[in-house]
Amino acid sequence: MERLQKLIARAGICSRREAEKIISAGRVTVDGKIITEPGTKADPSKNKIRVDGKLLTFGAEKIYLLLNKPRGYVSTVKDERGRKTVLALLGENFSERVYPVGRLDLNSEGLLILTNDGDLTNALIHPRYEVSKTYRAKISGDLTEEKLDKLRAGIELDDGLTAPAEIYLLEKNLVEVTIHEGRNRQVRRMFAAIGCDVKRLRRIKFAGLTLDGLKVGQFRELTAAEVAALYKIGEHN
Repeated sequence: MERLQKLIARAGICSRREAEKIISAGRVTVDGKIITEPGTKADPSKNKIRVDGKLLTFGAEKIYLLLNKPRGYVSTVKDERGRKTVLALLGENFSERVYPVGRLDLNSEGLLILTNDGDLTNALIHPRYEVSKTYRAKISGDLTEEKLDKLRAGIELDDGLTAPAEIYLLEKNLVEVTIHEGRNRQVRRMFAAIGCDVKRLRRIKFAGLTLDGLKVGQFRELTAAEVAALYKIGEHN
């Protein structure tokens, strides 16, 4: 048995807060009976729950997490080499139910989305959607504007020419890089192509999300508004 507002949200109708308003307005029925008390519980396997006459259907509960990944963890569910995976940071409530969206390599850190929503995952990683990812990179080597301009225009790697990148030199050896592709170790390979080495790489923004208020190793659930904004990425492409 679960509260109706949670069931309505799980069915993808709206957020829990909006569901409470819908219930209070008398727009929800359980087995044909109008329910106006948001705290009412129902069993979706036994009860027929309708919103505005539409029968709700339920798949697995969708989970959306935002993690501030530390270095030393791989962005996979399992690792054949026995290395620590990001799922170890989530605890038992989530670790067996979500998957990383894209990857950050072992020595990279920062923003990582984890979910069991396959449709959203596809929208965020598919090349045609050109979802932006922003990184802060500590660089060693002779970093000049001429070299950065090569990256801004697109540079040839072993798997082809990269798309133009947005790059800002913040300090002598600190740059901010925004790309719209998801190639393996792309930022590191881009700088290697101009004779520089990435000493530290941190993703600070992905698909409009940031790490504000989230310490290294911590995670939180995305809000309904954040999830809705992520879905609009696919709708607008």
